[in-house]
Amino acid sequence: MGSALANAWERATPWPAGWDVRFVAETGSTNDDLGARAAELPDGTVLAAGHQTAGRGRLGRRWEAPPGANLLASILLRRPPSDPGELVRRVSLAAVDACRAVAGVEARLKWPNDVIVGDRKLAGVLAERHASDVVVVGIGLNVGWAPDGAARLGDDVDPADVLAALLAAFDELPADVGPAYRAALDTLGRGVRVERADGDLVGTATDIEPDGRLVVVDGEGSTRHVSVGDVVHLWPRSRGEPP
Repeated sequence: MGSALANAWERATPWPAGWDVRFVAETGSTNDDLGARAAELPDGTVLAAGHQTAGRGRLGRRWEAPPGANLLASILLRRPPSDPGELVRRVSLAAVDACRAVAGVEARLKWPNDVIVGDRKLAGVLAERHASDVVVVGIGLNVGWAPDGAARLGDDVDPADVLAALLAAFDELPADVGPAYRAALDTLGRGVRVERADGDLVGTATDIEPDGRLVVVDGEGSTRHVSVGDVVHLWPRSRGEPP
């Protein structure tokens, strides 16, 4: 299985210029691998894996998939912005573009780091800051397999092609991705429950701040600015709120 996966990646679409893409058939975590070598690897190093035995998402949640089925990759970026969350937004937007270009799938975003189709999760993005002014951004995107209740791109889609399209889309993003992120964010205008360590917040998500904080108006009409939490969409935009 390992050699077959490696051969498939060697036959992949040529990578966009400036990216150093590497592949391993199996590892614990691509984020951990790049983080451990952050001081020595060049900017734009990308590590993709056919299978991860210790993949994870936000809050330490496990991210699992059968070998060879999905896109499991991490990107090392030097000279990151002061807010690593901007890189999550950039990679998420690039993933949306890649899904459309490669599979014709119209995905959107759920705050803070999920790519969704309808209300089903398609991908998760995780950024981690390391020494030497480096941020590693990992993405797990369901291509040929998805857990119950989640979305996937389809059996005839190659994870390597999705990665190539994602990197190309990342290169085309503008300096200010705020407007594009706001337009792609399906959370705005919806009723939400934000699950936080200090208690849940229920209200309507009305806006996104330039630093990525979600603006929520609670049931008493108070405006809250949320920087950390898990969002559950409670009701659709049925009241005419703009996205």
